[in-house]
Amino acid sequence: MNKQDDIASLVRAVRARVPMDAAQMLSKESPERIGAVFAELPQILAAHIKAYLPPELRSQAAESYAEVTENTVAEMMEPALAVLPQTTTIQEAIAFLRNHEASRQITYMYVTDAEKKLVGLVVLRDLILAEPGETLEDIMLAEPFALTTDMDLAEADKAAIHRHYPVYPVVDADRNVIGVVRGWRLFERQAIEISAQSGQMVGVDKEERLYTGIWPAFKMRHPWLQVNLLTAFAAGAVVSLFEGTITQIVALAAFLPILAGQSGNTGCQALAITLRGMTLGDLNHFPVRKLITKELLLGAMNGVLTGIVAGLAMYWTAGGSPHEALLLGFVILLAMTGACMASGLFGVLVPLTLRRMGADPCTASSIFLTTGTDIAGMGLMLGLATMLVL
Repeated sequence: MNKQDDIASLVRAVRARVPMDAAQMLSKESPERIGAVFAELPQILAAHIKAYLPPELRSQAAESYAEVTENTVAEMMEPALAVLPQTTTIQEAIAFLRNHEASRQITYMYVTDAEKKLVGLVVLRDLILAEPGETLEDIMLAEPFALTTDMDLAEADKAAIHRHYPVYPVVDADRNVIGVVRGWRLFERQAIEISAQSGQMVGVDKEERLYTGIWPAFKMRHPWLQVNLLTAFAAGAVVSLFEGTITQIVALAAFLPILAGQSGNTGCQALAITLRGMTLGDLNHFPVRKLITKELLLGAMNGVLTGIVAGLAMYWTAGGSPHEALLLGFVILLAMTGACMASGLFGVLVPLTLRRMGADPCTASSIFLTTGTDIAGMGLMLGLATMLVL
């Protein structure tokens, strides 16, 4: 095997692995060979692999990567290994498959017409069972689904969710086959995106990893903490409006964090479901009004049941006259129910509003959700206590 074939073989092996495993395999190679492999990879894929390389190899890796648009299908595309005209006979196709140097990596044969446009797909099982004299046109699956190079990866993920194909062809504007994307790569990316949501909701950038330096991590995290501080002042301002109520009914102070924690958790549940629906494309087919109604009902049900327990606890600990203790317990029940309903509503509206404004719906949504639920819950509890008890 000559040097060029050796590098090509290594490139195929790298493409077939996740970035972490590919980096582990390349770490055993010389810097020159690593540079040669990176020169054959898309820029984004090479950058992802490079991040996992040992520091001494990163600085020596080549920087001449192929230009691709970030977050598009082109980032994950690899060469299509079996593209044949529709007039090819079954015997010729099998001979092509047997003589191909990477036949084990071929899952489908892609069939083109006289103008090189994709018109069909052949499953290898059907190829083996067909008669030698038949053509690919006779056994192909016509008009197969295909991705395009400029398709956003998020849209490609959604398109792949309900199909579960092992490989997807990639075509250009004229429907010429220019590559393929492995299904597992799309689902791997989808898993990474979903796993990153929990961090993004509290202001942790999805690009931050365990090996991210202290200063870059600080720059990514701190601005959102300042935003959180400002929004916390808003919630504090609401509490300060009822300072007199808290002074007269000290027991309310103990239930403020209880109410905030319970309603905050309810809101985070609604937020998680909404973000998951946006990521998986479920919201494209599920009416937002129906989702809001569902979360309001769930908030009311959860609020009533938890409110009963919290109200009994307030009645038990409030002191004073039985009538006042009963009223305070009723206030906690109403406040918990209303706060949980409001938090469910905010859990849906916050990410949808961020998306409508052109922002990432995951980014710091938990900060805005917490502010809304705190203001609604604390304001409701203290307001009810002021009207019903004092």
